[in-house]
Parts: sequence; C-alpha cells; structure tokens
Amino acid sequence: MADLEDQQYKKMTETPVGQLVVKMGIPTTISMLITNIYNMADTYFVSQISVTASGATGIVFALMAILQAFGFMFGHGAGSHISRMLGARRVERAKIYSSTSVFLALLVGSVIGVFGLIFLEPFMKFLGSTNTILSDAKTYGFFILLAAPAFTVGCVLNNILRYEGKATFAMVGLTTGGILNMILDPIFIFGLHMDIAGAGLSTAISQYLSTLILLSPFLKGKTVTKIHYQYIAREFYVVRSIIVTGLPSLMRQGLNSISTTVLNVQAAAYGDAAIAAMSIVGRCGNLLFSFALGIAQGFQPVCAYNYGAKKYERVKKATKFTMLFGMGVLAILCLIGYISAPMIIQLFRHEKEIVTIGVNAFRWLCTMLFILPLSAVGNMLFQSIGKSGRALLLACIQSGLLFIPIVSLLPHFIGITGIEIAQPCSYLISSMITIPFVIYFFKDLEKQQ
Repeated sequence: MADLEDQQYKKMTETPVGQLVVKMGIPTTISMLITNIYNMADTYFVSQISVTASGATGIVFALMAILQAFGFMFGHGAGSHISRMLGARRVERAKIYSSTSVFLALLVGSVIGVFGLIFLEPFMKFLGSTNTILSDAKTYGFFILLAAPAFTVGCVLNNILRYEGKATFAMVGLTTGGILNMILDPIFIFGLHMDIAGAGLSTAISQYLSTLILLSPFLKGKTVTKIHYQYIAREFYVVRSIIVTGLPSLMRQGLNSISTTVLNVQAAAYGDAAIAAMSIVGRCGNLLFSFALGIAQGFQPVCAYNYGAKKYERVKKATKFTMLFGMGVLAILCLIGYISAPMIIQLFRHEKEIVTIGVNAFRWLCTMLFILPLSAVGNMLFQSIGKSGRALLLACIQSGLLFIPIVSLLPHFIGITGIEIAQPCSYLISSMITIPFVIYFFKDLEKQQ
C-alpha cells in the first residue's frame, strides 16, 4: 500500500501538467461520451414511440439531474478533500472522507426514491409535465426513482476514483453501464413491446450494474482510499466540510434541473413539439460539451493534488492549459454541429415543427458553447482547492442564475426565439464574469510562492 501511495504521489506531482491533464481526462472523456451517447440513444429509441414519449424524456431528465446533483455534491465535496489530503500525504483522513460520502449518498438517494414514488404524479407535474405527457413521464420516472440510490452512490464512487487519480476504473464502470443500456433499450422497448417502460427498466438495471462495478476497485484493494463502515466519520465537521465543499456541485446540478424544468414550462406554451425539440437539443449539446468537460474533469484531481502539495505553479499551468484546450476542441465540434444541425435533429424526429425549432436552437447553441470551458474550468478550480464561496457563486451563475430569468423573460419579447437563444446568452455572460476571478486568484498564488 505504501508503494501504491508513493507511485500515485509522484505521478500526480511530477508528470508534465499538460500530459497529466490529458492522461487523466481521456478516460473521463470516454466515460462522458458513452454516457451522453447512451442518453442520446435512449432519446432516439424513445422518440420512435411517440412525441409524448420523447417529451417525457425531457421531463424525467430533470429528475435524473436532481439525483446526480446530490451524488456530485457528496462526490466532489469528498473528492476535493481526498486529493488535497493525498497530496499532503494524509491517507487515513482521505479514507474517512471517501467512506462517509458514499454512505451519505446512499441515504439521500433512498429517501428521494421513496418519497418520489409516493408522490409520483405531483412530482412529474412539478418537473414541467403537461397532461398529455404525464402518463409516459410517470412510467419512465417510476423506474428512475427505483434506481435513485444507484444514481447517487454511482456518482460519488465515480468522483472518488477520479480525484484519487484512478479515472480508468471510473471509465470501466460508467461505460459498461452505458453500453448495457444501449443494448437493453431496443430489446425492452421493441422486442418485448414495453414501450417507454422498457427504456426506464433498462436505465435502472444499467445504473445498478455500473455502481457495482465502480465499487469493485475499493473492495479489491486497488485504491488508496477505502469504503468501509469503520471509516464513517464520527465528527460532524467532516460531514459539514463535504457538504460545504460539494455545495457548488449541488447548486450546479440542482440549478440545471430547475433550469430544465423552467425551460419545459416555457416551451410548453408552444406545444409538445417545442418540449421535444429542446429536449433533443439539450442532449446533443451535452454530447458536444462532454469532449471538453471530460478533459476538464481530468484537471480537477491534478489541481487539487498539486494544491495540497503546495505546487502552485503547476496549478496555474493546469488551469490555463485546460481552458485553452477545451475551447479549441469545442470550437471545432461546434462548427461541425452548426453545419450539420438539420441532419442531427432529423435523426430523432422528422416532424416539421420539431425540426425547425430544433435546428434553430442547436445552431444558436453552437455559436456560444465553445466558450463554456472558461466558466466551467474556473468553477472547477475553486471547488477543487476548497474555495467554496467563489465556487458556489460561479456555479450558480453558470448553471441557472442567469439562464432562468433570461428564458423566463425573452419569450415575452421575441417569442420562441427567446427560448432558443437563452442558453447561449447565459454561457457568454457567465464566462465573462468568471475571468476576473481566475486572474485575481493567479495573482494571489504568486504571493504564496
């Protein structure tokens, strides 16, 4: 175990920064691509059932975001401490944070699942379901709520592995679950004639399998940290520090969920076709961003580990590299997406109204998506080093503090175009706000060297 700790420390603090970020980011990128491809495949298969079923995926996506919000809160909250403590060679404290966060996620996921099933119909309406979509949303949501503990625990395990520098293990767990979901979807939906219930069941099964695979490296002793009840914190301040550090992730994911709900409500004024179109655009945008976000998530453990080891110059280099690399990759992908927008949207639905709304919205998204790494990496930087206040503010700005009022107000003046351009506008403004925070932090780091 001591050799494992030493090898990991040297890798994280001595490997050239750019090379290390990419090396750590590639498995995460693959994981995110598979996850987003499976999300798009799920959307594609469900969209073949009916327009209402396609709209239901957008409604239930908000539920998934809520579950992932808590998973990311505990995972990022613990992961930030774990990386910094491993960088400072405090391994036993890192084990306490890993075990505590997993059991917190299990508890919260179970509570959401139980209460969500009890109040299923009002819950779906709260998430923005129309009366025509409600039946499909309830069916799909039922299975997602059954898998709620797997969603939350899986997120935590994935992030602990990444923050420890074991992104490959995380990749195996996530990609296996995603591939299984893509295989089961057509079997359950069309082969067994389960329709949207088949999509929900395949997602639930895949989530539980993925979580078990993510847990296996801890059980087999292939990680420095441990998952065991004996390491669950007895001190409340450990729980508090996980929540405080992870709160930006909760707000980021939670506001994403609220934003999706508000978007659904605003789009509902233009019919189920608008909800379906914006749901498709959201999934496609997430797929594009996953290329850059995967590398950015590879940056998180590099940043936290080296900050804990007091290697501040490496923190600055990693931040600059990740921002520029992410913007370059997204610029190329957004150009391709802009040109191919009609073909991409028609992969899912051929109705004229859905295609028209979807193409316009996706092209607007591609004009601004490439600058999102500025705000995303800035947010990750402050959360990874434990600057929770700044991380929380930037997370809120990036994920909904701007988008929600924009998407609520613009349609009153420019109709559905306001819905189509709301997200790109919020990306631009949030990135411009983030830059001064990062510049000031770099100047502060120079004083500490």
